[in-house]
Amino acid sequence: QVQLVESGGGLVQAGGSLRLSCAASGSIFSRYVMGWYRQAPGKQRELVASITNGGITNYSDSVKGRFTISRDNAKNTVSLEMNSLKPEDTAVYYCKATSIFATTTAYWGQGTQVTVSS
Repeated sequence: QVQLVESGGGLVQAGGSLRLSCAASGSIFSRYVMGWYRQAPGKQRELVASITNGGITNYSDSVKGRFTISRDNAKNTVSLEMNSLKPEDTAVYYCKATSIFATTTAYWGQGTQVTVSS
């Protein structure tokens, strides 16, 4: 079992920045690929970015060049630095931990709201 707690969401103007953090506990952090997902009203949840234990990252095309995902394996945290925010980035952002041994074994945080005003 992994418990995930997100923080750092809020209201920001377009062009601004926010940093989301996700603290993990309950299992060996290095055994999980960590990811950030988001879900806007009326839309499906989508992958924003992911990072492996070795630091390999993957980004959705819509955030490439603006968002940066990072992880600190010593502190069991994963962060998402979001720059040049746009109104279309408005969503609930979720942290996800996916086991490297079984992709069907995954855990979600409770989500944090990000609102970008125009």
